[in-house]
Amino acid sequence: MTACPQHHPPGGSLLLRCAGRPVARYVIRPDHLDRALAPRPYLHPVTTLTGTPVTELAPDDHPHHLGAGVAVPDVAGRNFWGGRTFVRDQGPTELDNHGAQHHRGFKLRDPDGFVEDIDWTADGEVLLRERRTVAAVELSASAWALDFTFSLTNATGGELSLGSPATNGRPGAAYGGFFWRAPKADAPPRVFTPEAESEETAHAARADWLALAGDGWTLVFAGATAQTRRDPWFVRAAAYPGVGSSLAARDRVPIAPRDTLVRRVVTVVADGTLDRAEAATLVRRAVTA
Repeated sequence: MTACPQHHPPGGSLLLRCAGRPVARYVIRPDHLDRALAPRPYLHPVTTLTGTPVTELAPDDHPHHLGAGVAVPDVAGRNFWGGRTFVRDQGPTELDNHGAQHHRGFKLRDPDGFVEDIDWTADGEVLLRERRTVAAVELSASAWALDFTFSLTNATGGELSLGSPATNGRPGAAYGGFFWRAPKADAPPRVFTPEAESEETAHAARADWLALAGDGWTLVFAGATAQTRRDPWFVRAAAYPGVGSSLAARDRVPIAPRDTLVRRVVTVVADGTLDRAEAATLVRRAVTA
């Protein structure tokens, strides 16, 4: 990727290409979103190489699900996920505590990827500064990979921690981090990992990769660093199709002043329905590409 001037494409978005073919639109400044949705940059639509959509934006069941991106429900008590906040001994509660992610500029930008700086702001204060690196990599005639790295640096002068509904008292709801909302269909997608089969066995488990196979498409999510692979997967299929990492699975995650948390998730986007061996082969190719 090459350095680029600090200007922004018309409409506040850019087109991501893989081997010359458009595969995703990245919304840089989602100014149209209500504050209660925790506005943030996101990828939508993301498609297979033949153009099949594999993300969903603001669905009726969860209007705050915005394609693919990074969202955390509890950053020092502020909601950067959107929607209601889970309060211990009270449950999901409407609170005026939503933050927003603000695009600061691109350090690099090419047709197949970019490096972006983002401020995570709440109540006029920057809590986190993010460096986000995104690249589209061709894997085969029917598959490509979205290589997504985010680095969160504590921008405050004091201690800061990340939480989830699970750390606030809701078992099984440790979502927060990289998250991908897939399209909902009549039948739920198949969920499998190298060793598990089904939403129930894959959810909250650690695995090198996790696959979501829908009607004519397969997504394979892989932790591309040792630390990323230590995060359990958050998986939904029956209620709605979504996969993400769990930064705060059991305990809050502290980030000391000026310290940085880094995660890298590589997602294989394939036409058709992959089996376990095919998914594993593409993951190996994607992570080492």
